[in-house]
Order: sequence, then C-alpha cells, then structure tokens
Amino acid sequence: MIKYILKRLANYVVMLFVAVSMTYFLASAFMNPRSNYMSRHPAPPEASINRSLDNANINDQTPVILRYLRWLKGVVTKWDWGLAPDQSPVGSAVATRISASVQLVTIGTILSIVIGVAIGVYTAIRQYKWQDRTLNAIATFFLVVPTAVLGLFVVFGAIWLNNATGTRLFYVTGLHSYGGSNPWGYVVDFLQHIILPTIVLTIPGVVGYHLTQRTYLLDTMNADYVRTARAKGLTLNQAIRKHALRTSLIPTCVNVAFSIAGVFTGAVITETVFAINGLGRYFVTTINNNDINGAVCIAAFGGACTLGGALLADIASAWLDPRIRLG
Repeated sequence: MIKYILKRLANYVVMLFVAVSMTYFLASAFMNPRSNYMSRHPAPPEASINRSLDNANINDQTPVILRYLRWLKGVVTKWDWGLAPDQSPVGSAVATRISASVQLVTIGTILSIVIGVAIGVYTAIRQYKWQDRTLNAIATFFLVVPTAVLGLFVVFGAIWLNNATGTRLFYVTGLHSYGGSNPWGYVVDFLQHIILPTIVLTIPGVVGYHLTQRTYLLDTMNADYVRTARAKGLTLNQAIRKHALRTSLIPTCVNVAFSIAGVFTGAVITETVFAINGLGRYFVTTINNNDINGAVCIAAFGGACTLGGALLADIASAWLDPRIRLG
C-alpha cells in the first residue's frame, strides 16, 4: 500500500506542477494588468505604469518566460506568490480567504457527504416505495432551486425567526462578530454565523450525493455477485452491506475527490449572500482585476485540493477494492 501511495503521490506532484505552470502562461496571455492603469482618468505616465508592473512582475513588455522563471523562483525559494496589480501581496490575501472558506465549507461538505450517501443507500434499498418516491421528489425540488434563491429564502426565514423570538438567534452576514475572550462565547457566536450558510451549502450537496449514490448502489445491487450472495442465503441487507455497498462507494469517493476544489472556489453565491470574504469571491475579483498572480495562486490551491482529494480517493478505493492495489 505504501509503494502504491508514493507512486500516486509522485504522479500528482508532477501533474500539479504542469497544471500550475500552464495556468500561469494562460493567465499571462489573456489578462492585461496594464489596462487597469490605462483606464484611469487621467492615465498615469507610461514610465510609472511600467515600474508598477515590473515591481509586480506582470509587465507584458517583459518576455513571459522570464516572468515565469522569476515567479517560480520566488515561490520555490521564499513561498512568495507575487503581488497584485495594486501592489498588495497575493499570498497573504489568499491565505486569509482560505481560512474563511475552510470555516465555511468544511462542515457543509462533511454533512453533504454523510447525509447524502446515507439517504442514497436508504432510498436504493427501498426502490419505488413511498420513502424512495418522497425523498426523490424533495431532491428534485431542491435540484432546480438556484443557490441564490435558496440563500435568500434562508436569510428571510432567519430574519423572521429573529423577529418572532425577539432575540438574535442567527447572524446573516460574516463569520465572526464576538470580540471577547470567553471561548464559549466565541463558539456560540461562530455557530450563530455558520449555521445559515452551512444549510445553503449542505442542501445541494446532499441532493447530489443522494441521487448519485442511489444510482451507483442500484447498479451494484443487480450485479451477478450480489445475486449469488443472496442465492447462498444472505438477506438483501446483508448482501448490500457485505458486497454491493463497498463497490458502489468507489465512484462516490472519486466524486468527492474532484469536487473539493469546486467547493472552495464555487461557493461564490453563498459567500455573496452572506457577505463572507472567501476564496470564491476573491477568485472572481482576481479575474475582474487582471490579477495574474492571484489567479495562479488560487489555481494552485485548487489543484492541490483536487489532487489531495484524488490521493485520498485512491487510498479509499484501494481499501474498498483490493484488486486496485494488485493492478
């Protein structure tokens, strides 16, 4: 198993390096930081613009290969991801947003996986029964509800509940507002802030994992080896638990792995509704501001999340199906 993990890890490190390097060249080709200065009225002198762009290592008059080598040297030797066009450090800005996004999406992601997979297994075992039809109807409803609409509905519901009880049970903006030193007060404040966005992030995730896990399990329930196990005397639940479930969890593990990066950078709407300065909003800002270094830094983080999740999926898949290790 260790040899298998090390081999996969080496492959992923090479893939990450190639992907981030290609992202740098693509961002340099399609983004134009010079336009940020030229659009000002009056426009700064060209010499001043070039100094600012050179300081951030994003001057389009410098060959891109030289800019890339300087950028790569800064990342490798000093973990310096460069400057934005406004001369602010990219690394610290991304680190702050990563912290906010981790707080925002971690609970929602875990709940989505656990609840979604559990419901998927529950409905697959009861295919076409009233439980299956009811839960599938609810899933279909939430599947077509836009995240922005769901977020606003949750916000209005929380405001109504606050007004009805005469106390602030939930906060609808930000992640923190407590400034004291009491740990219990900090925890309560965090829960008051995180519950609403967690609901908005969890519901679509639960729907996705519910429907996919139901499909995967239904496919494996009809496999020959499951029918053989039942012919040998196992009940349906025993055959599912000992044989079908392990196999059906493999594609779910892969889906989880490749959705991690999207969870961080794809929560733009939720972050906007609840005024959270997370990674998703910052990613949109980097594109709008022609921030080459910022976009590449976020792409690197997303790639690391994806490949880290893929490695965990490989480990989980090898544990669920020993034939993968032998292959």
